[in-house]
Amino acid sequence: MTHIHLIGIGGAGMSVIADLLHAEGWTVTGSDARASATTERLADSGITLWIGLLGTTLSIPTSALLAVWGSRTTSPHPIVYQISRTILSFFRAVPDIVFALIFVTAVGLGPFAGVLALICHNTGVMGKLWAESIEEIDPGPSLALHTVGANRAQIVSNATLPQVSASLMGLLLYRFDVNVRSSLVLGLVGAGGIGLLINQSIKSFQFDAMMTHILIVLVLVVLVDTFSAVVRKRLAQ
Repeated sequence: MTHIHLIGIGGAGMSVIADLLHAEGWTVTGSDARASATTERLADSGITLWIGLLGTTLSIPTSALLAVWGSRTTSPHPIVYQISRTILSFFRAVPDIVFALIFVTAVGLGPFAGVLALICHNTGVMGKLWAESIEEIDPGPSLALHTVGANRAQIVSNATLPQVSASLMGLLLYRFDVNVRSSLVLGLVGAGGIGLLINQSIKSFQFDAMMTHILIVLVLVVLVDTFSAVVRKRLAQ
């Protein structure tokens, strides 16, 4: 007995075709293309979210270090300050999509290239924002600790960070929001996620599928915005 697997849109049409093939002695299995397409879209939406989340999270150590070194109030030396500011300016000046093209060439297509691109660009942007926040703190507590003999690490951890922690967290959430949307664009150049599906839909002239993907992106962005707003509100209380 011959076997055939049908992939269709589901419904009565598939049932009629299956019955006709059964009558001719075929073994018929099938799947619903709409269900598989929906699963693929949801999975790629999750990938887009994870690219933004990992790109933001993994850039925190480098951003924090360069922010401390790139702030006049906490930098250990003017030369260290200038070098840190130069590194932050470089990462900030190169767009994330350019980093994505570089890493797609270096490590291949997929989400890993998108995460690396966001880490580089977000280090420059978030490090600059954090450095400016650190420079705006009240110098009184830092001077008091310096007077009693505290070293630079103790001053930063006990006087600087407690004053700017809420501001730094707010900026971090803002960058997470931006990076989720950026990860969509990075998908257009092969960095994975739902942006890759949008690119494929455009190239194959499947504009109905493209609009579905865009609506999923809209829902994803609204959810991320809502989450960020709730967390910022909790921090402000």
